[in-house]
Amino acid sequence: MEALRVENLIKDFGGLRAVNSISFSVREEKRIVIIGPNGAGKTTLFNLISGNLFPSSGKIHLYSKESTRLPPYERAKLGLARTYQVTNLFFSLSVLDNVLLAMLGQSDSKFTMIKKCSALKGFLEESEELLALWNLKEKQHHLVRQLSHGEQRRLEVILGIASKSKILLLDEPTSGLGKDETNLLINSIREHLKDIVVLMIEHDMQVAFSIAERIIVLHHGQIIADGSPDEVRMSPGVREAYLGASLP
Repeated sequence: MEALRVENLIKDFGGLRAVNSISFSVREEKRIVIIGPNGAGKTTLFNLISGNLFPSSGKIHLYSKESTRLPPYERAKLGLARTYQVTNLFFSLSVLDNVLLAMLGQSDSKFTMIKKCSALKGFLEESEELLALWNLKEKQHHLVRQLSHGEQRRLEVILGIASKSKILLLDEPTSGLGKDETNLLINSIREHLKDIVVLMIEHDMQVAFSIAERIIVLHHGQIIADGSPDEVRMSPGVREAYLGASLP
């Protein structure tokens, strides 16, 4: 069954075509990385898939349901979650409360107004297990603004898991991270997200080729390569897009 399918997706901003007739589907692959030079249309594509933008034309399907014009919260109900280039968390709440809110967002318990999140025992136990798995349990009672940038990035991924997502869009998750934090995040994604489709935009080529099962390359809003890391690495079109000239 297809997790995601986009058909002839186009997005125009006035006279600028940011996404130009993009089509692809995701079936069995669990880690797909989207790469491309600056301005290639990567984040615009994510915004279309997540519902932050609507396409000028084309269609989007999530698990066979036509989702082209659904708002983000309806896509979340279908199992889609995403992170952003700029960290998007509740900075004045604790780490644990952030995870609890993500869990409650997909549960009927969100309509229980007069009760503390911490009183929901099942959610509390599951949240603590997730934080332990991602090496953040010891900081569960810290305010999010007290975390390092790398810890905040890990917390964003945890929130996607906590919301019961089946497809997780990660927009440059390693941006601004040092080598050690990058390795910790990538190893955690590889180890703990085996049952979730991860579609990731990545600017670091070493990271992209080390984690991807499949790589999609965008240039000027179009797909110029789509295949395994080895296939993409050997593509003359990819080399030309990044280096600006054909190679012998």
